[in-house]
Amino acid sequence: MKAPLSWIKEYVDLPADLGIEEITDRLTALGLKLEAIETSGAGIEGPLVVGQVLTQEPELQKNGKTINWCTVDVGDANGTGEPQGIVCGAHNFKPGDKVVVILPGGVLPGNFQISARKTYGHMSAGMICSARELGLGEEADGIIVLPPDAPAPGTDAREVLGLGEEIIEFEINPDRAYALSIRGLAREAALGFGADFSDPAQIDFALPNDSGYPVSIEDPDGCDHFAARTVTGFDPSAPTPDFIKKRLEAVGVRSISLAVDVTNYVMFELGHPIHAYDKAKLQGPIVVRRAVAGEKLETLDGTVRVLDPEDLVVCDDSGPIGLGGVMGGASTEISETTTDIVVEVAHWDPRSMFRTGRRHKLTSEAGKRNERGTDPLLPPISAQRVVDLLVEYGGGEIDAGVTEVGPSALLETRKPLTEITIAVDLPARIIGIDVSTETVVKSLELVGCVVKVEGDSLTAKVPTYRTDLNDPYDLVEEVARIVGYDKVPSVLPRRATGGGLTRAQQLRRRIGRALAGAGLVEVVDFPFVGEADFDRLGLPADDVLRHTVKLANPLSSEEPGYTTTLLPGLLKVAARNVSRGQDGVSLFETATVAFPVDQAAPIYGVDRRPTEEELEKLLAAIPRQPLHLGVVLAGERTRGGWWGAAETASWADAIDVVRRLGTELGVPVEVASASRAPWHPGRCAVVSVDGVEFGHAGELHPNVCKAFGLPARSAAVEIDLDFLISKVPATTAGPVFSTMPIAKEDVALTVPVDVTVAAVEAALREGAGELLETVRLFDVYEGDQVGEGKKSLAFALRFRAPDRTLKAEETAAARDAAVARAAELTGAVQR
Repeated sequence: MKAPLSWIKEYVDLPADLGIEEITDRLTALGLKLEAIETSGAGIEGPLVVGQVLTQEPELQKNGKTINWCTVDVGDANGTGEPQGIVCGAHNFKPGDKVVVILPGGVLPGNFQISARKTYGHMSAGMICSARELGLGEEADGIIVLPPDAPAPGTDAREVLGLGEEIIEFEINPDRAYALSIRGLAREAALGFGADFSDPAQIDFALPNDSGYPVSIEDPDGCDHFAARTVTGFDPSAPTPDFIKKRLEAVGVRSISLAVDVTNYVMFELGHPIHAYDKAKLQGPIVVRRAVAGEKLETLDGTVRVLDPEDLVVCDDSGPIGLGGVMGGASTEISETTTDIVVEVAHWDPRSMFRTGRRHKLTSEAGKRNERGTDPLLPPISAQRVVDLLVEYGGGEIDAGVTEVGPSALLETRKPLTEITIAVDLPARIIGIDVSTETVVKSLELVGCVVKVEGDSLTAKVPTYRTDLNDPYDLVEEVARIVGYDKVPSVLPRRATGGGLTRAQQLRRRIGRALAGAGLVEVVDFPFVGEADFDRLGLPADDVLRHTVKLANPLSSEEPGYTTTLLPGLLKVAARNVSRGQDGVSLFETATVAFPVDQAAPIYGVDRRPTEEELEKLLAAIPRQPLHLGVVLAGERTRGGWWGAAETASWADAIDVVRRLGTELGVPVEVASASRAPWHPGRCAVVSVDGVEFGHAGELHPNVCKAFGLPARSAAVEIDLDFLISKVPATTAGPVFSTMPIAKEDVALTVPVDVTVAAVEAALREGAGELLETVRLFDVYEGDQVGEGKKSLAFALRFRAPDRTLKAEETAAARDAAVARAAELTGAVQR
């Protein structure tokens, strides 16, 4: 919103010595964001004077262009008093006209230097100026012709043109629609400086009668107030007064004609959009209704628009003649022959205006104001102001008929209808400073409220032009901005007395550090899957993992479900890295998965808190979302070089990841062979704690590796991390170190080939007792020496006591006990 400072000062009595910077600073403090300060005619330097054309000689040039060789009286401005010879290409003037001349040595906007130069066979000493050349508008077809009563030739033209006008531009927030007018900005300035405000809307206006132009409203929700006035005998050739032209140019609107200029002028002055119709083009009564699907309307911009049933339209007997509150129609447009004018000022529903503007991609000054909300009391006042100006400057008469349609309560009382009650101490409590009741009352009265205090409460009748004041906290904001945001002390927030990380959070971080220490890199992937992912994993059609929570608005129609396993995403990330030249990848991800419960969540109202029983039903409908850990090992696990060949990741590395976590957390993890897609049926292990399975690890099936584009024999892990964390002892003792020497014992046991290493290892640990520190498999042999259906497992047992050196007898006894227990549980025979 641009506003000439002189126009603002017309309605507010600001101190004469108040600079524009002080004014804009105060208005900014009140919530109006300053965009720019401009000065009309900025960039013009040197002699700019009034000239009077003495002679005008048209000359046809070789290029077909006709120029005018003129002599112009510029008084003594040229230092000689002699007429000035000037070549001019415009033709909208004649001898005797007064014009604007810039003499040699002057500078026009854009640093255009003016000098005497020979052109078209003449020495042209200066320039007769157009509005565009002076930066006063876009009009370039002709030069500026001043009125006959303009000052004498040689007079400085700056004052005549109104140059030097200071113009303020504000960015107006959507909730401050009242500030999209000179009236609103002047009121804010008066409020900021405690100055007297003269409301331009305080004028006498005619009350409705039965002889006005007939209007009916079929959709009162879309348009609740419509005023119409008529002017007859208007002179369509009457010029627009200079002060209106200059002010419209200052706010960024070009002058068109007196009738159109007046409607725009009053809109910027009072803030309410206005439209004028050529009465001769109207066919019957005006009707406001919703459009019929398929109806068409040619708007003033020359575009034929197909209307939507949600559009509000102004109609006559011929059909739509205007897009209500947004733009008028071409069929009833004011023209150079219009003598009878019907003026329309209506109050429209802001939501309808916003939707119509966006639907038709149509932005206008009227639409901008209507979609933010206008004062419902202004239509008859704005209409009166328009017809007064039309008759004052264009002649004719104001028709006695006055049309006003709207709620009877509004038309009869014409008073604010919204009341808000607050506690008198609410502003002080919210703002955080001591604000007295007197200050609260005065602040609200300054913004136009009618305030009444009763005991500890305060009731404010909100003025209709403040459509943004709807609840108690809006009033608090008004008090705060008037008292001054700079008065509110800066208080640092109190430091939260948090308890730090929870035990589960600490354990999750510990797990992440352990995995990073094992050479794995953490990744984060989207948790969405589709049936194609499960197909590539080789999951059976009835696999529980295929039963997913479906998303209402998925990112991709190919992945409409929330994942039940982390492996699809991890495998894709691993394959992407391998395809880009990585010889080996070791990745992990910790994230939640979701398992649907096949129970619809009940929908309760928001008027109360759900009962405990209702909460239980809500919680029961929430999908189970455990925290999972996924690991993928593909390609090289360790790099090769002069020190030796590279080692490729295998199923053993995957199982070792789970064992490492168990050791880190102090949880005894048990491992047993299993068969589960997507793992290789002969190289898959199920991991458990206390006999409860919580995941799988091992080598991926060759078909899965091929489907995802991974190296053969890639390995993967997926476990329920929530379960593993739940098994961590409440107090995990740190490692025990002993300075005593270790005792070594190796045993070789023959067992049936279907007995797992894990079973034999567990039996050895159980039998060896507390002296056993570690047990490690270091050899597996199958062959003639052990017999068919048998295999030999060689284990390295290490014993140590924390407080003494073990004797050979103690070590041998522990070893024999271990072998005996293995024989009892697995049928092992010592070789």
